Amino acid sequence: QVQVLESGGGSVQAGGSLRLSCVVSGYIIGDYCVAWFRQSPGRKREGVASIYTGDRMTHYADSVKGRFTVGAANAPDTIYLHMNSLKPEDTARYYCAYHAGICSSGQFEDTDFSNWGQGTQLTVSP
Repeated sequence: QVQVLESGGGSVQAGGSLRLSCVVSGYIIGDYCVAWFRQSPGRKREGVASIYTGDRMTHYADSVKGRFTVGAANAPDTIYLHMNSLKPEDTARYYCAYHAGICSSGQFEDTDFSNWGQGTQLTVSP
């Protein structure tokens, strides 16, 4: 079984920056896809960024392109989400999700992901 654990959420002012971390552990075989999703009350869950550990290929939602950067580090397997120029509309609970194999190009289908973390809250004040 694979476990996914997010950390790094908090409260920031608009225009600020924050970094979220996602540690992937457990029975990992080969390269995999990790995506960051977010959800705020009354809104549908939205995929914001993904990365495939094999070639570090990344994809971003239009709403975060140019502001968010997703990266990966080894030992331990950690996926980061660097968030800059934060806006109040970025306020949400952010989830890390995992599935084995390559990421679907530009797609953020949450049903593709087999393992999810509990999420970490980001609040951006005006």
